[in-house]
Amino acid sequence: MTTQKDSRLAFLDVPGEMARLMREKDWADTPLGPVQGWSSALRSAVSICLGSRFPMVLYWGEARALIYNDAWSPVPGRKHPWALGRPAAEVWAEIWDIIGPMFDHVMSTGEATWSEDQLLPLNRYGYVEECYFYYSYSPVRGENGDVEGIFTAVTETTLRVLSERRERLLREVSEQTSQARTAQEACTAAVNALTTMPEEAPVCLAYLREGPSGYRLVASAGVAAGSDLAPVQVDGSGAAAPWPLQTMLSTARATPMGGLAPRYPDSLPRAPWPEPIEEAAIVPIQSARAGEPHGFLVFGISARRRYDAAYGTLLERAAAHVSTAINNAEVYEAERRRAEQLAELDRAKTVFFSNASHEFRTPLTLMLGPLEDMLARDPDASGDLRVPREDIELVGRNGQRLLRLVNTLLDFSRIEAGSVRANVEPVDLSACTIELARSFEMAMERAGLTFRVVCEPLSRPVMVDRQMWEKIVLNLLSNAFKYTLSGHIEVRLTERVGAVLLQVEDSGVGIPPEELPRVFDRFHRIEGQVGRTHEGTGIGLALVKDLAALHDATVDVQSQVGVGSVFTVTLPFGTAPAGDGARAEPALSSTAIGAETFVAEALRWLPDAGTETPVVDLTPEPETEREQGQGERILLADDNSDMRGYVARLLQASGYRVQAVEDGIQAVQAALDDPPELILSDVMMPNLDGFGVIQALRADARTAELPIILLSARAGRRRRSRASKPGRTIISSSRSARASCWRASKARCGWPDCAAKPRCAWAGTTKPSRRPSRNARGSGTGCGR
Repeated sequence: MTTQKDSRLAFLDVPGEMARLMREKDWADTPLGPVQGWSSALRSAVSICLGSRFPMVLYWGEARALIYNDAWSPVPGRKHPWALGRPAAEVWAEIWDIIGPMFDHVMSTGEATWSEDQLLPLNRYGYVEECYFYYSYSPVRGENGDVEGIFTAVTETTLRVLSERRERLLREVSEQTSQARTAQEACTAAVNALTTMPEEAPVCLAYLREGPSGYRLVASAGVAAGSDLAPVQVDGSGAAAPWPLQTMLSTARATPMGGLAPRYPDSLPRAPWPEPIEEAAIVPIQSARAGEPHGFLVFGISARRRYDAAYGTLLERAAAHVSTAINNAEVYEAERRRAEQLAELDRAKTVFFSNASHEFRTPLTLMLGPLEDMLARDPDASGDLRVPREDIELVGRNGQRLLRLVNTLLDFSRIEAGSVRANVEPVDLSACTIELARSFEMAMERAGLTFRVVCEPLSRPVMVDRQMWEKIVLNLLSNAFKYTLSGHIEVRLTERVGAVLLQVEDSGVGIPPEELPRVFDRFHRIEGQVGRTHEGTGIGLALVKDLAALHDATVDVQSQVGVGSVFTVTLPFGTAPAGDGARAEPALSSTAIGAETFVAEALRWLPDAGTETPVVDLTPEPETEREQGQGERILLADDNSDMRGYVARLLQASGYRVQAVEDGIQAVQAALDDPPELILSDVMMPNLDGFGVIQALRADARTAELPIILLSARAGRRRRSRASKPGRTIISSSRSARASCWRASKARCGWPDCAAKPRCAWAGTTKPSRRPSRNARGSGTGCGR
């Protein structure tokens, strides 16, 4: 009898807890009856189920009684091991309406079925839980071929489904909050995004800090603002708040709170599940200031889930997205305020330029008018003026140059203010361009450049503003002349489909590739660029671009260092304005000054400009040899011909012998060939600047101790420090005092009551033969010589 009994229970003789429980269980009280009466099909199915490490369960007989293995035992939760041998309708009462029909189908038809990520709301731990499963129902046939049971292989996919869903939710929160421009917008966007998935956040509240210790409700969903769960105002202590505010602030982490249903039986939402929520969590919206969050979020926890570490991570990551959005909004707001301040400064600058330009133009006109009258007189009568004619011409030239600069600034201010409109009219652009270009012929010839103007006749007139076109052509030609030291300059005007191309090509020094994107930027100048002069404001090409834009034209440049540049203006033919609409703008004063001023300035860049200016004796009868022009020899280096000639005349009138050169290379060569008593040098010069002159002369023993005075309007502290090298060098910021202290660099000064004596390195020697001026003695800036 024992052998017979053991053989019938051999299929349960396998390791594992479930096999032990089945061996110990009294099956007589179950729908399956005693084990000895089980069919061979049931015994085989149980043997397979218990021997598998994959979660498996058998539903057997009409009652669908459960038999399962160790791997499946966690699925029923607290119903294990009670569920062993129980009818399925009793074990799974909460989901029988879902799985019951599936069992019936398999039992009646013998056809297998399966489900993927099937939602099954199980009551496994005392509450209805949102669960997902991947399972199959396969029939198990007995000896006569009838379906006796259902074999089920099961995988719970709840964690994967929740993880994917939460990632989608966080992605939505990130996308929605990324466009926020204020903290409140960020909170509203986050709340709206979170409540699109009420399975995770059936309730969501957002509070922002208001004042030193209070918080204000700025967004809510799931409950009404102002209700017991959503007070509009919360103080920093959280005493009147329904959530653990102080705990959250002290831990700076998500803080759960349970037992909501008994406390707020009528205030809790029941969506999307029929059960009311039981838990909530409060999460800080962190800021860069420790202990001072931007605010906090309150989340209602899903009624079919319970708060755990994964849920806490979801809520903290959502709050982190809100924190990032608020921080970005603060940065955006700061940038917006800064942009507004810059815009206001820009508007103030525009108003200043406009007003100042108008104010400058009036005295300039009053100055230049009489000067032109003086110059129009008989040259023999200039003596009545008691002023050398060349000085009047110098003032006239530089007055015209200043007027051109003022007019350019006025153009910029008008363009920025939006008050400039192109008053277009039909123009024979070919003839107009030829006339403008030909004005530079004399300058090109004197510079030794080959100058070609090729303007083909156009099929029809072009709609342009004459004054603006004049400025475009003259600025491009002036720029080409400035940076073309040899070779050629060519102006071409050709017709294309619907447009005209103006090209100004030169064989100049070229533009470095890294500078090309900034060529048309306002006030941008290329440091160290070789040209006929270093003078300029960097606004000519920028003005060309702005004026072209007013004609819907484009300007571009192609350049190669050492080869040359080609500037191209592509101008559409345009259409005539309808009626007088284009001229409805208020009339603006003209800023046109003509080609003569451009050409006159270009001529002053040439090497021989101003060198033939006669020296005029303005002093009384000479008393000493020095005052007869036989005194010390000064080497003067300045690239501005007017300034070079003017300073030379002043020094010669004071009795010095002056040798004038136009750049640093010539200055170094002249000093090495015949060292003078003093070098006066401008700082900014082409080819070699003033600091380069110092370096070259200090490196040669013949000129290492040669006194040098650098003169520049940029002689600030940094520039002075650059000149503080071994040797005797002075840098002055006043061009009117170019020769005032040159003796101090050569010999010690002994003037006893000089205000600068305590700081003067040359004090304490022989008293000079001439007293310093009253202004110099009292200024405290030098010895006055």
